[in-house]
Amino acid sequence: MSSAPQAAQIKQKALELGFHQVGIALVEADYQQVSSSVQALEAWLNRGYQAEMAWMDSEKRRDIRRVMPSVQSVIAVALNYYTPHAHRDDGETAKISRYGWGRDYHRVMQKKLKSLALWLEAQGEGIEARYYADTGPVQDKLWAERAGLGWIAKNSNLITRKFGSWVFLGEVLTNLKLEADRPHTQHCGTCTRCLDACPTQAIAQPFVVDANRCIAYHTIENRAADIPAAIKPHLHNWVAGCDICQDVCPWNQRFAQATDVEEFQPYPWNVNPSLEELANLTEEDWHRRFPASALRRIKPAMWRRNARAALAHRAVEQENEVPPDQPFPRPTGDTD
Repeated sequence: MSSAPQAAQIKQKALELGFHQVGIALVEADYQQVSSSVQALEAWLNRGYQAEMAWMDSEKRRDIRRVMPSVQSVIAVALNYYTPHAHRDDGETAKISRYGWGRDYHRVMQKKLKSLALWLEAQGEGIEARYYADTGPVQDKLWAERAGLGWIAKNSNLITRKFGSWVFLGEVLTNLKLEADRPHTQHCGTCTRCLDACPTQAIAQPFVVDANRCIAYHTIENRAADIPAAIKPHLHNWVAGCDICQDVCPWNQRFAQATDVEEFQPYPWNVNPSLEELANLTEEDWHRRFPASALRRIKPAMWRRNARAALAHRAVEQENEVPPDQPFPRPTGDTD
């Protein structure tokens, strides 16, 4: 691999392919920090904070060398997806997280990552490259932080200085030993806006999110027939994900900027759909509304469940004049 490309060449190629940020982390050099992250993952799993997401408990997630035994470096990339459309808050309108407004980010990211990986392998004999975009047991945020793209915030999102937390993350694993970037430092300071704003207290403590309380988890990953009774009063019409902790973040308010990726522009019907429409969504409607969309992960029955839960609680509020923001009850035995 004497003709292997240098870090600067790889970064330039990534930017040419349209990535907004790129950085490099060395697997061996970051072993101590990664070990600390694994301990945090173990503690999170032991508390049951993964809810029904069993795939989070993977040995490969604990050691990236189980994903690719020959890996020496991680090339971390980010794509800004922010568009400045506003969620409507009128009681009749459903709210969908910004990440799902446009084309499926997996497709957009993977196309660019595949091009980068193929280019890298073509630069010299014996060069190996494997890519991921939220599609495998890789700790995307950890490696993005180690590669200098941003820092993991108190709401567990990665915040970048250039775009806030409105970024999709991906990485190319390679057997090349490349010059690494300086890991990013923490810049949340004493701010607790995300913790204070979460209506279900899903951020159990700074940097730790309990999926059992998270609106995004229950509207996307929870396959049960009904939304938990403790969650329903706090949906605030969110039916697909939740952006509350990102919307209140000072870094997002200061640094968010409109993306130049055309595929991330919203399908018009995704920005402010009506709850009534989604509460009666048919299979045909689902296929028509969500073409090439990350929102296809939410099946038609789940859309109906989520929208009907929001509508039902709104009806109770109107009938009984109940204030919409009652304190969220902490689960029995929870001392965090």
